[in-house]
Amino acid sequence: MYQEMTTVLEPAPLPDFVETAFVKTLSDRALAYIQAGFPVHFRGVSGTGKTTLALHLASKLARPVVLIHGDEEFTTSDLVGGEYGYRFRKVVDRFQSRVLKTEEDMTKRWVDNRLTVACRYGLTLVYDEFSRSRPEANNILLSILQEKIMDLPVGRGMDEPYLKVHPDFHAIFTSNPEEYAGVHRTQDALRDRMVTMDLDHFDFATEVAITQAKSKLAKREAERIVQIVRGLRESGKCEYLPTIRASIMIARTCKSLNISPSRGGALFGEICQDILASQSSRVGSKTNQNKVREIVRNLVQAQISPPIATLDPPLVGKSLKGAHA
Repeated sequence: MYQEMTTVLEPAPLPDFVETAFVKTLSDRALAYIQAGFPVHFRGVSGTGKTTLALHLASKLARPVVLIHGDEEFTTSDLVGGEYGYRFRKVVDRFQSRVLKTEEDMTKRWVDNRLTVACRYGLTLVYDEFSRSRPEANNILLSILQEKIMDLPVGRGMDEPYLKVHPDFHAIFTSNPEEYAGVHRTQDALRDRMVTMDLDHFDFATEVAITQAKSKLAKREAERIVQIVRGLRESGKCEYLPTIRASIMIARTCKSLNISPSRGGALFGEICQDILASQSSRVGSKTNQNKVREIVRNLVQAQISPPIATLDPPLVGKSLKGAHA
């Protein structure tokens, strides 16, 4: 029945999802918090896999999923529901053959939105970037997460003033740090009701596995790309730290062009410079972009010349710090 009211995703493993020991540790802890009755909140910079991990966790709960994306324009009704359109009713009375009675009325039609559907039927809520919605829109979540009661709006057209949240209802939230543009400060009361897990960049093995899975490049070539990206990240010379997304973008471009890091030559270097300058220098400063491009050129050269086994990822960043200090 709830499928008729809103878009519901069936729980299923994500294609190409990589669960290394690092990722499994995160997901197992998060699952333990949810099974103990607490909502989980993944917080981290863009590109650290928050949404993917949230959907992966939701699939493990084996309940249908309702996905909401935070929006500055949201009001509470966008989460709970509202009056959409009208319902017409006409009654024709022919009880007496010579008398015709008709009765017509028109009422506004109430439609439950995704949060109400999830609470009513015990679905898993994934509220992606929830802090991009204004705090007053999210106030409805306070009683849902704590008292397991949803306060239904007046004028809903039904007798029930409250909805008891289904015991199978679970909530998973994601957000960027509050210093990000367009992000609102989360209410203390709401943050206190969830377990926040701060996500950082993945470890080297996980980044290689993800890059390889998303691009279908050979592992050795994925390692070279990840080492270049991590080298720039560890250099301390860029405005924004490049994430696993940069590795995936470089790898998939190489796959599309049928080139490899070890034999891509000047073209591979230019691809790395373009993508990494774009990912790590968002204000458009020419000086900063030139600095990033110089670092990336050195990193690419270091990956093409010596055998990959001689390169230790942490040392790449450290050597660059000395060279460009």
